[in-house]
Amino acid sequence: MPDTVLYCSLQDPVAPCPSGYNTNKAVSLWGTSGRMEVTASKFMDMQRVIKPDWFQCISDGDTVSGEVGRKRAKKSVDRSLSFLDECLQLLEKSPELQGSVMIGVIEGGDVLEERLRSARETAKRPVGGFLLDGFQGPAMAKETKLNLIAAVTAELPEDKPRIIHGIGKPDEVLECIERGVDIFESFFPYQVTERGCALSFSYDCHPNPEAAVLNQNGIQNAEENSAEKDESEISGADPEMTPFEISLKDKRYQEDFGPLLEGCTCYCCQRHTRAYVHHLLVTNELLAGVLLMMHNFQHYFSFFAAIRDALRDNKLKQLKELICRQALQGPASAKPGQ
Repeated sequence: MPDTVLYCSLQDPVAPCPSGYNTNKAVSLWGTSGRMEVTASKFMDMQRVIKPDWFQCISDGDTVSGEVGRKRAKKSVDRSLSFLDECLQLLEKSPELQGSVMIGVIEGGDVLEERLRSARETAKRPVGGFLLDGFQGPAMAKETKLNLIAAVTAELPEDKPRIIHGIGKPDEVLECIERGVDIFESFFPYQVTERGCALSFSYDCHPNPEAAVLNQNGIQNAEENSAEKDESEISGADPEMTPFEISLKDKRYQEDFGPLLEGCTCYCCQRHTRAYVHHLLVTNELLAGVLLMMHNFQHYFSFFAAIRDALRDNKLKQLKELICRQALQGPASAKPGQ
């Protein structure tokens, strides 16, 4: 993959990790074979084999359960700084990793003082960037999360990237960008695909945002009269669904021969229909996930291209208004005619 940046994170951002297994000497990693304890030395051995462009340093990120106190938050920062110092020493002695960049990790749970201490101390080390860890999942209140992110980024140098894990919904992405986050991981399209859904939201800063949303989602005026939806069908929707996607498992798509999203240039939308993807999903064909992933990745990456354009053209506010308007509409799968 010559034209890509290989980034190695510590944990799978999609899978929640059991709590209570980290120690002063090792961090527990979880995979299909169960738990594995990883010391700083073992972790760096792995990086020598992988040779990533960037890699997250080992850290104690076990602070996302929502029940973490000040003492545990302090311990997470102390452990993470200790791991960072040890890994930096090993990095300096590793000729295989001289072209790799280590990302320092900001820990501290929801305790502001510990977050700031972690940010200040990590910024003193020779790291290539910073990971704002522990903000994934619903345990932390949204306002608390955003305030902490803003406070942390204010302590970090602007010439090094700030990365965040576990934030993927378009409206949340924009809120984090406003608070200084630079890089996001692309787990969100995977989650949407796993639900059997297709991303279907507008990111075009059109002069008439409401009209743009209606056009982007293919809503026809003739179908507005069918607003009443069978209650059992609505209640069967995945509770994790967001307003930015449509569920192709819904039986309304079994005779819908339009593309997943009007105007989309991805392979799936150019060659297949909603009805075909619906058929693949209800018959449990593996091709369903392949086609949905093609669409969801292209749509999500195009959204980030739109963000970069909006930042360049000073239109981030308009883009955020468009996205937030769609976020308030409720799950897309509950709207007839999409």
